[in-house]
Order: sequence, then structure tokens, then C-alpha cells
Amino acid sequence: MGSARWLLKQEVPKIVKSINRQLREKSIKTKVGAFSVLKELVVVLPDCLAEHIGSLIPGIEKALNDKSSTSNLKIEALVFTRLVLASHSPPVFHPYIKALSSPVLSAVGERYYKVTAEALRVCGELVRVLRPNIQDYGFDFQPYVHPIYKAIMSRLTNQDQDQEVKECAISCMGLVISTFGDSLRAELPACLPVLVDRMGNEITRLTAVKVVLHVQAFAVIATSPLRIDLACVLEHVIGELTAFLRKANRALRQATLGTLNSLVSAYGDLIGSSAYEVIIVELSTLISDSDLHMTALALELCCTLMADSRSSQSIGLAVRNKVLPQALTLIKSSLLQGQALLALQNFFAALVSSANTSFDTLLDSLLSSAKPTPQSGGIAKQALYSIAQCVAVLCLAAGDQKCSSTVRMLTEILKDDSSSNSAKKHVALLCLGEIGRRKDLSAHAHIETIIIESFQSPFEEIKSAASYALGNIAVGNLSKYLPFILDQIDNQQKKQYLLLHSLKEVIVRQSVDKAEFQDSSVEKILKLLFNHCESDEEGVRNVVAECLGKIALIEPAKLIPALKVRTTSPAAFTRATVVIAVKYSIVERAEKIDEIIFPEISSFLMLIKDNDRHVRRAAVLALSTFAHNKPNLIKGILPELLPLLYDQTVVKKELIRTVDLGPFKHIVDDGLELRKAAFECVDTLLDSCLDQVNPSSFIVPYLKSGLEDHYDVKMPCHLILSKLADKCPSAVLAVLDSLVDPLQKTINFKPKQDAVKQEVDRNEDMIRSALRAIAALNRISGGDCSLRFKNLMSEIGKSPTLSDKYYSIRNE
Repeated sequence: MGSARWLLKQEVPKIVKSINRQLREKSIKTKVGAFSVLKELVVVLPDCLAEHIGSLIPGIEKALNDKSSTSNLKIEALVFTRLVLASHSPPVFHPYIKALSSPVLSAVGERYYKVTAEALRVCGELVRVLRPNIQDYGFDFQPYVHPIYKAIMSRLTNQDQDQEVKECAISCMGLVISTFGDSLRAELPACLPVLVDRMGNEITRLTAVKVVLHVQAFAVIATSPLRIDLACVLEHVIGELTAFLRKANRALRQATLGTLNSLVSAYGDLIGSSAYEVIIVELSTLISDSDLHMTALALELCCTLMADSRSSQSIGLAVRNKVLPQALTLIKSSLLQGQALLALQNFFAALVSSANTSFDTLLDSLLSSAKPTPQSGGIAKQALYSIAQCVAVLCLAAGDQKCSSTVRMLTEILKDDSSSNSAKKHVALLCLGEIGRRKDLSAHAHIETIIIESFQSPFEEIKSAASYALGNIAVGNLSKYLPFILDQIDNQQKKQYLLLHSLKEVIVRQSVDKAEFQDSSVEKILKLLFNHCESDEEGVRNVVAECLGKIALIEPAKLIPALKVRTTSPAAFTRATVVIAVKYSIVERAEKIDEIIFPEISSFLMLIKDNDRHVRRAAVLALSTFAHNKPNLIKGILPELLPLLYDQTVVKKELIRTVDLGPFKHIVDDGLELRKAAFECVDTLLDSCLDQVNPSSFIVPYLKSGLEDHYDVKMPCHLILSKLADKCPSAVLAVLDSLVDPLQKTINFKPKQDAVKQEVDRNEDMIRSALRAIAALNRISGGDCSLRFKNLMSEIGKSPTLSDKYYSIRNE
């Protein structure tokens, strides 16, 4: 793609020369076509016309000024002018502003509304070009300010305007005021009230969406570095905006919250606290987990209101009475995450700093919200993490003294043997972890041993919270706690799994924060992890692999060779663990590991032909992750890999064994998980590397045998068949006859009389899944390709239960 752009760029002078010739022609159609080409050129190569602007200006002028020009030509010329102004650096246009501005401003006065609207959009870009930044006066823009202002103002005050023209005039006026406000001081008292009145009047007649533009125009003015004098309308604007928070339209409420935030930040000293209190009442109704984006905006505005140093005590009180109860309800939501969770943390930090809100009361209310209630039962796991994060942020905002006393209080809860209250200990551990991650807790003696005591708890969630806490406390002081964790892993066989999870927390944090470990630490960690690659417990091996994968993100140059060496280890578990480690290191975003692993990929993925099934499955899972996250890295080796992958979908007799359970024999298929993983991998490859997959060689025999396999394998196969029908219909139609049999058996299968409910439900899911695939086949078959498929469709039509299911699926 890059080379094609480069070639096009070489041709630009020739293209412009010949287009300038066309723009001098008489034919309107030719000129429209010429602007159309220029428009595409600017979209593909945004800065390619910098040296040719001067030669294009006469053509634009002629198109806009010529009496014979049609509206269509004017619109094309204006759209091109807007795109070229937006995509090139402002100084390029400064020599030609005079020539450009006069035809554009006369187009603003045109009668046809589409030309006017487009001309106003060009004015918006022109304003940015005239004064790209407020401090630098490299260009004298003064002569153009009043002509632009007058042209837009006449459109803004005109009553019988088209709606599109009004909207463009409003947006443009917002830009003009925010950019040239210092040159328009005398005009502001006349112009600002027009904008505000329009905003109030329009809402009664128009859909709320149209009013968003008014609201955004004020956001642009509020964020201007010129600090425009809004005294004449500020109270009125705040009143109108506060009322908009009650409107049903979501886009309007969102825009309003953003604009209020900008206005309060810039003009807080001019807004009375009574106006703040009204805003707070409205905000409290917008905070809920049904709209987390809106919630985040509302909480951010709340923080801005409290951060204003002039905020009176009444503001803190209003927030405490109105917003805090909503925040404490929100924190219990299992949906809370991302921006809304960050905003909630900042809210608690701002609240504890604001007037007359005591730290102890806030801490108490946060910890109380973690208590299970008789009505709602337990609190969601996600909610406990949210509460712990807010407690940590609250403690840090309140200062060292409060933070230390809270840590002491939390460790007392852990020491208290009599307390059988597991929920209390669970929260205490999570809070300690979150505080420890943000602040060094080594001043609290033996905190690590107190936490490790909780590894003995009979409750799984407490063990897991303790390992999370230990890992996060280590993040706060690596030099003290990391050696402790490593030493414990070596010496505490029974606690190994939990301690490895603690280590994982440390490593994941470092990889997320892009921090660097000390070399000596990395060596110790690697030695320990590689020692545990052969553990008999799958859980331990998985955590080891994840740790190795996340360290590979931090230190790829050290890790990839170390992992590669172990692909030839005699121990199968080690080979499997290093491949899974590679899987964990392939994430969606670009990382420095990508170029280091690229030449080595085949040494990991070729373990798909290993003689141990665990290793083969690990290689299949890694291939799936590559296909999903970084398909470009594997396209080169897919021709070699695909036949090996297809081979993993075949039932292997040597992996089926019979277990004698006394009164009856039980057949165990050790290859099932591998086959399922292989088909799921093919499914992913169809999404990301379809050009590499040859469907004809896969459908028969591999997909066909999958359609006759176990329940767990059939499900992904039905999905694959639907995808192939959609993406490669001819390959599917060629072998449609042979696919009818397995599908027919699946939809007609009846569970035994004494089957348990779970088996009956699974069979129902299976039939629906097969019918989905049949519906996809029916869409491409046209009914004439295969007699057997035709018969299958008529059989479905005759069976009342099947036809009901089929039609409900088809209409999904």
C-alpha cells in the first residue's frame, strides 16, 4: 500500500497540471469531475497539494464566482476547498487567503441552502487556518475577522433559514468567537445572546439531536485560551444547560455534561454556588450502571464542581446528600469498569478533600457497601475489586496518617481469629493489595506474613484474594517483597499455586506499566519458573506459562531464546509450557516482542507434530491466538502448518481407552480436547487468514468427520460450515451431498428414555446448531444443486417440531 501511495505522489504535479487545464474549460460536467478527482486525491494523500495551492486558487475562484456555475459545481468546489484546508498545514494558505476568502464569503450569502451550508463549513476551516494557535501572530488575520463574522451573523439572525444552514452557522460562530474573541469584544454582547436564545427556543421545536450543536458551540467557546468574556450570558447558559440534563435524548445529555464541565473549569468564579447545587441535583439522577459512559461524565463534572477552590461547604453537603448514595449503589455493580470506575475513584478522592466530609465516614460507607445483605445475598466479585480500588484511592488522598491507620485496621481484621466473617477478610485483603500497589507498605512490619496466613483459609475466594494482595504489595516495594515471594515458592510446596499467582500479579503489573525489572530479579524469576515447568499440576503449569509470557512482553530479547531452547526439552510438560507461554505473549496491540519472535515462530508452532498430545494441543492453542491477534506473523508458515492442523481434527484410535469401573466400563477419549481446539483454530483462521485456507481439501474428509464426532466437536464444526457456506459457497456446493448424512443424523437423534435433563438440553442445543448450518446451506444451494439436500429440506418441512425450530432460527 505504501509503495502505491508513493507512486501516486510522484504523479501529483502532472495530475494538477492537467486538472488546471480542465478547470479552465467551459463544460460544467468536466469541472465537477475535476474537483471530484482533486477531492479523492486529498483524501488518499492528505498533504500532497502543498506546492500546488497557488495554481489551484484561480480554478476555485472561477467555479464560485462565474455566473454560469451551477449549484452542483459550487458545492464540489467548496467540498474540495474544505478538505484541502483541513488536510494541509495553515501557513501553506496564508499567501492566498485574500483570493480564497472573498468567493467563499459570497457563497455564504447564496440562496440555495446546500451551497450556503457547505460555504459555512469552509468558513470553519478558514478560521482555523487564519489563526492556528492563539500565541503565534505569524500572519495578520485582522482584516478577515469582521467580514467572516458579519457573513455568519447575517445567517445566524435570519429567521427563515434552512435547518442545515442554521446548524452550520451555529458551529461556525462558536469557532469564530473562540478563535477571534479578543478582536470581537464589541460584538460579543450582540452575538452571544443570539446563540443562547436559539438554544432555548430550538429545543421546543426541534429534535434534541439538533440542539447538541448549540451545546458543542459553547464547549468550543469555553475551552478557548482567550478566555472569552461570557458575563452577559453565563447565568442564562448554565440555566439552559442544566435543564437539558432532564431531557430524554442521550446525545444531548452527554454533550451538555461535557460543556458544563468546560464552563465550570473556565468560569467557575462567575457561577454562583446556588447554580452548582441545582446541577448536582440533576447529576445524581444520571449515575447508574445502565449507562456507564454517562455516569463517567456526570462524576467527572461532579469532581470539577468540588475541585473549584471557591466551592462553599454547601456544595460538599449537596454532593454528600445527593450524589454519594448513588455512587455507593453504583460501586456494587458487577458491570462497573474502565472510565466509569476511574471517575468513581476520583470522585471519592475529591470528596474527601472537599469541605466537611470526614474520611472515616467515607471509609466506613465504602466498607459497609461490601457487606452481603439478606435481600441481595453476596456482593459480585467485580464489585469487591471496585470497592477496594476506591478505598485505596481514598486513603492516598487523605494523606499518610489516615493511610497508615487504615492499613493497621485492615491487618487487625486479618489477625482476628475469632472472626468467621469471610466477607470482611476478603475485602480487607483486596484493600491491602490495592493500597500496597500504590504505596510502599514496608513500614508495617510482617504484613507479608499476616497475608500469607490467609492461604490456610478454607474459603477459595480468601486464598485467591490473599495471593492477589501479596502480589500487589510486592509491586509497591519490589526489592523487599519479591525475594520473599520467590523464597516461599521454593520452600512451600503446598502453597505453590497461590504464590505463583502472587508472582503473576507482580509481572502483569510490570508489563502493563511498562516498568523494567532489575536484571538480577529477572534471572531469579526465570530460574524459578523454568524449574516449575514440569509440575504435575496443570494449574501450576498454566500460571508458570502466563508468567513467562508476560515477562516476554517486558524482556523479549532475553525470553524468546530461553523459551526456544526448551522446545526441544525431553520433558513433554516443559515443551507444552513454553508454547503456552508464547500464546500469552501475543496480545492485540503492537509490542516490541513481535519482531523478535517473528523469525522463531515455526520452532514453537511446529510442535504441532510433537508425539505428546499435551504439546500438540498447546501448539494448536498458540496458533489460534496468533491467528486472532497477529495473523500477519504466521501467514508465511501457514501452507506448512495447515495440513498438520487438519491432522489434529482426526479421531486417533490410540488415544481412546477403556476404564474398568467394576460394574460397567467407561470409554475415555483423550484426543477430544485436541480435536475441539483444532476445529476452533480453523474457525479463527477462516476469519483472519481465509486467503491461505484451501476449503476443498478441508471440508472432505476433515470437516465431514467432525460433523459425525462428539457433541463438543460438532458444535464448532456447524459454525465452520455456516462460515464456509457464506465465504466459499462453490467449495461447499461441490461436496454438499456428502454433508447431508451427518447433519440428518444429528437433527434426528433422540436421547435415551432415562436421559437426565442436562443430556436432553445438550441435544436440543445440538439440533439447533445443526439447523443453523442447514439454514446457511439452504441460502446458497438454490434448491437445485443436490437432490439429497432437497430431500433433507422437505423432511424438515414435514416434521412439525423441526420445521418450527428451523423457521425460528432462520428468522433470528
